[in-house]
Amino acid sequence: MQYAKCFIFLLVVSFVSFAASAQRDTAYRSRFHFTPPAKWMNDPNGMFYANGVYHLFYQHNPDASVWGPMHWGHATSKDLIRWQHQPIALYPDSLGMIFSGSAVVDSMNTSGFGKDGKLPIVAIYTYHDDKAEKAGSNSFQHQALAYSLDNGASWIKYAGNPVLKSPGIRDFRDPKVIWYADTKQWIMALAVQDHIEFYASPNLKNWHKLSEFGKNIGAHGGVWECPDLFPMEEAGKTHWVLLVNLNPGGPNKGSATQYFVGSFNGQTFQPYDTTTKWLDYGPDEYAGVTWSNTGKQKIFIGWMSNWSYANIVPTTTWRSAMTIPRQLQLKQLNQQWLLANTPVASLLNYADKPTNLLPVLAKHGTVALDSNTFELAITTSAKENWCVYLTSKANDTLQIGFDAGKQLFYLDRSKIGETSFHQDFPMKAEAPRFLKTAQTSIRLVFDKASVELFADDGLTTMTQIFFPYAPFTKLHFHKQVAAAITNIQVRYLKQ
Repeated sequence: MQYAKCFIFLLVVSFVSFAASAQRDTAYRSRFHFTPPAKWMNDPNGMFYANGVYHLFYQHNPDASVWGPMHWGHATSKDLIRWQHQPIALYPDSLGMIFSGSAVVDSMNTSGFGKDGKLPIVAIYTYHDDKAEKAGSNSFQHQALAYSLDNGASWIKYAGNPVLKSPGIRDFRDPKVIWYADTKQWIMALAVQDHIEFYASPNLKNWHKLSEFGKNIGAHGGVWECPDLFPMEEAGKTHWVLLVNLNPGGPNKGSATQYFVGSFNGQTFQPYDTTTKWLDYGPDEYAGVTWSNTGKQKIFIGWMSNWSYANIVPTTTWRSAMTIPRQLQLKQLNQQWLLANTPVASLLNYADKPTNLLPVLAKHGTVALDSNTFELAITTSAKENWCVYLTSKANDTLQIGFDAGKQLFYLDRSKIGETSFHQDFPMKAEAPRFLKTAQTSIRLVFDKASVELFADDGLTTMTQIFFPYAPFTKLHFHKQVAAAITNIQVRYLKQ
């Protein structure tokens, strides 16, 4: 009888604990950022656009809420905001786990995978042979193919895999492939330890090495991963952008995305300058890459976490989200080319009309918030310090501000909710301002447990996650800095 009572007690405690975890996880799950239906997610990969649908694939462990045997999860959307979960696309097999990669629409059927008038979608990914790694081999990451003849609904792995074997290098992964029309061949950017290697193929099956880039250029605090090479047109000229994700070594600790702007001739990439540039200065954007087959526009998305603490953030039934998809644009400033990124326009389809908060804030210094999913648009002087605060009934405080002397934006999550799970999590992240104008404009996107800052039309971007004890209910600023803020508006985001 005592054993029965003990068992029932433990069962009730377990149920209460699970219910509390589920409730907490729901409170943290984004409404407008993609999250997995359950369990673990990291890098976005294999993204393509076809027949009016955006396809997002991602690194996924369907059996646990921590990193593990990697699959390709799959989701689709018509507007990049509202997503539909699809069945898992690629499973591990005897050749290994399914690591990151890319996918292309093979519109000329160069691969020969197309049949009966159906053009193939071809995925190019890394096999990670865990058994070979544990056995002490340095040759355990190889590139492979899978193809789809039904617009990504199902996939067939190529019988000739792998198509590019590791030459005995431990970090040899994350192929990003594009079509280069001038030489009529596919170009692969591949992350190889501390640099990028470029390969070419006429058919996606047979690859030969072209060149290397980056051994002594850019940030090198950790291993290079998830590259992306693509052209962008600006001022009547074609420029080439190379994204390189780095872990660790980011500007605010841990992982981050750097980029280079330059030229590419089908053989080598040459940067215009060697200044280290970051696509996002916040601590929580990583492995970011772009969709293929979107024409001249380039749409970017990143994993909204950081390898320093991704496996231990305080959610249990699912882990991590993606950033809001972003439109990329090249801008020239002071003889430098910078890559700006702003939320895709479709996000505003879910926004209410803007409400001006300045009169109430100027009079009372505080205003109530009706929701924890919203946008703030702020225009301020670039010559004065300012700071706004978001608070909850549980005394959570998020600070967003600008240091005029240093010309730095900052996001401070050190006083929000759960922070004890990692020593680097309670932090103040900073990012430089690039414009020299008298005023600066900031757009902030809040979604329950994250904020994305886009300053000066996306020239400065920061992403930060947090885990508040309660939803934010008030916005404040100090009356003595009211003069620095000339406009502040809110738009609530609703589905």
